[in-house]
Amino acid sequence: MKLNNPLVILDLEATGTWVDKDKIIEVAMVKVLPTGEKEIYHQRINPGIPIPAEVIELIGITDNDVKDAPLFKDVAEGILQFIGDADLAGFSAERFDLPLLEREMNEAGKKFEWQMRKTYDAQRVYHLNEKRDLTAAYKYYCQKEMQNAHTALADVQATWEILCAQVTQYCPGDDRIESLNVFAYKRTEAFYDDERKFRWWNGKLYMMFGKYARKNSLQEIVKKDRAYLEWVASANFSEDVKELVNGALSGKFPAPPSSASSKGDQLELF
Repeated sequence: MKLNNPLVILDLEATGTWVDKDKIIEVAMVKVLPTGEKEIYHQRINPGIPIPAEVIELIGITDNDVKDAPLFKDVAEGILQFIGDADLAGFSAERFDLPLLEREMNEAGKKFEWQMRKTYDAQRVYHLNEKRDLTAAYKYYCQKEMQNAHTALADVQATWEILCAQVTQYCPGDDRIESLNVFAYKRTEAFYDDERKFRWWNGKLYMMFGKYARKNSLQEIVKKDRAYLEWVASANFSEDVKELVNGALSGKFPAPPSSASSKGDQLELF
């Protein structure tokens, strides 16, 4: 592939997927030059907070692995120097990696305005060019072209054939429809309630709406603005939210689920 400008392909591992708060624990970058030469940057980072158990299970990096690694602020300038004036690329980078890197740079007192550069997001290109609808699924699983797509009866028949093909492909030796239950999605424990009004982060709940959205923990809001929480408790919110807020006003806070925080409310540097 021909390049007119250096291209940096990057990927980040982090303590979670919340761009506003989670912390980087690993940076990997490959810079491809117009000559075809490649340069590599790879650095683990001490995030300053515990790595949740589900993240450790996913990426295999533990607290012990990064306890002696530098903090982000200590490597920020080196990252910027490696990137230089290169264009940027990644997979889902525009949704996660680049906004997270920008936030971490801001907190380190550095500027990283990735929106001003050319970016190439392989996931965005993939999703724009490869359909993920019923017609595509029918072709993939049943090796047939759909006839009369988007008519109710045809869609129902196609869905039945897809389910049969999925049982055959993914559950060999078990032809029961129940065998597909192993692929059932579970509601993420990152959020306290089904409406996603409160989100867990590092053992504490944060509002995802209103004037304190993504800024203060529930414990902090109780101390600084009880009147606001009293309004929430009387407004048109779900019973789960009202119960949570009333409990907080009484000094009672729920324990985080094991997957939302592996070490409770610890916030120390390693």
